Amino acid sequence: MVAAVWKAAPPKQLVNWPDRLANVALLGTVALLCIGLVAPLLLILGKVLDAPEGGTGLDAFAAYLASPALLQSLWHSVQVSVLVTLIVVPLAFAFAYALTRSCMPAKPLFRAITLLPLLAPSLLSAISLIYWFGNQGIAKELWLMLGFKGIYGASGIVLAECFATFPHVLMILVTALSLADARLYEAANALGTSTLRKFFTITLPGAKYGLISAALVCFTLVITDFGIPKVVGGNFNVLATDVFKLVIGQQDFQRGAVVALLLLTPAALTFGIDYLVQRKQTAMLTARAVPLVPRRSPGFDAAMSIYCVLIVGLMLAMFFMAVFASFATLWPYNLKPSFVHYISGLVDAELGDAMLNSLELSACTAVIGTAVVFAGAYLLEKTRGLDWVRPIIRLMGMLPMAVPGLVLGLGYIFFFNAPVNPLNFLYHTMPLMVLCTIVHFYTTGHLTVVTALKAIDAEFEAVSASLKVPFYKTFWRVTLPICLPTLIDVSRYFFINAMTTISAVVFLYSPDTKLASVAILNLDEAGDTGPAAAMAVLIAATSAVVTLLYMLLGKWIDRRTQAWRAPAR
Repeated sequence: MVAAVWKAAPPKQLVNWPDRLANVALLGTVALLCIGLVAPLLLILGKVLDAPEGGTGLDAFAAYLASPALLQSLWHSVQVSVLVTLIVVPLAFAFAYALTRSCMPAKPLFRAITLLPLLAPSLLSAISLIYWFGNQGIAKELWLMLGFKGIYGASGIVLAECFATFPHVLMILVTALSLADARLYEAANALGTSTLRKFFTITLPGAKYGLISAALVCFTLVITDFGIPKVVGGNFNVLATDVFKLVIGQQDFQRGAVVALLLLTPAALTFGIDYLVQRKQTAMLTARAVPLVPRRSPGFDAAMSIYCVLIVGLMLAMFFMAVFASFATLWPYNLKPSFVHYISGLVDAELGDAMLNSLELSACTAVIGTAVVFAGAYLLEKTRGLDWVRPIIRLMGMLPMAVPGLVLGLGYIFFFNAPVNPLNFLYHTMPLMVLCTIVHFYTTGHLTVVTALKAIDAEFEAVSASLKVPFYKTFWRVTLPICLPTLIDVSRYFFINAMTTISAVVFLYSPDTKLASVAILNLDEAGDTGPAAAMAVLIAATSAVVTLLYMLLGKWIDRRTQAWRAPAR
């Protein structure tokens, strides 16, 4: 009897340890995002609803909403954001149109120059405006002749934000205009359609989703930016500066949380609108599509060249004014070049350590952030099991895009500074700023890596599973070499953004972990505009050098690991 039962029992299944290891690592990704993102945001909500003595949890929220100061700051934020969006999107669209639909010369040069604002903190444009149109600016009279009272206020914020957001908008619109089917234009030409009608019936409809995304990105970047309004805002208060004043100046954390929640709302709304728009987007290039190659047109090419030279000239004037001012001995009385501001910033103000801290933060973010993002995306896309966890990871991977840096930093204060939190020892340390920076810029890296992984056929994992090869061997021998160029791009993205970020870490640094980007803010607030310009130029120069090093590393990796991409002879 016992023998019969023993024979009928099914054989015990072998434990699939590689899959279990992958599932544990996937849960580790969830834990990291919960600690670095979800918990701080929940603490902000809890702080807002924290009931004062004798009141309800919504009293502080209602009181602040009823204050004229909030309504004015809210209106200022929306007003400036809308105005910058209305200016930048058409200008960037025309520039992108020139790059993709004309045969003008020097396209790579024009494209490279437009990337300059990405290499420096947004404060650089605000500092340049002070030297151009400030109280001692070289073009102050011209600014007054145009009808503006001064550079400090809404006009200064708008002008500086246009410079800072232009490359972000341009990248989206260049991508949108690059996806065009030449057959549509050939059919329109055969029907005798005019150039203007082709533009409104083919070009604009084809790029409408890119235009909407660009407008939403521009609006979000402006309404959540802190550095530019802090430098040239003057008495023109916006929501971002309100958060800083309440938390740092008045130590009023509850009202600061209220404003942070309000600051999160427009960013979340624009993110939701963009998500709905992308769901309705249809493919512009089919398998039978013919790439659109622009044809030479001397008049049109000349007009586009003049326009691009004008835009690039304005950007160079903004950028190199900061460079020139950083070397001027005593503005505006002694413009002889010298290193007095660099010595004042790095030696006298002891900001050399701040520069080293920024390099440490950027290097750690570039290495650890790339590893975390790639491991999380790989476990999400290429492993099996825990199906209920995967939608949660996808949602948390997209959430950082909708969270402004100031809001995230404030949430870190509430969460990591709590005495009952066992992670309290991380507060005011470099590892915490690394975590905050990784989480802040997580979404772009995550989407980039997921796109690369989806391009790799799932047959690799299927064959490995059938041959009993552990997933980590397939990862090391196949997936990682194929994705190395993408990882270089993600690492460069993390490094440059960590060098230039301000809002995400302005609440988290200590005297021992002060960053160069935050030091610029403190120098400008103290009236040391020259050393502030010098520090901004140093950050931009460092970012440029690191970008070149990444390009050389990318070429070396292409030669060593990407030979399979070359066409067969």
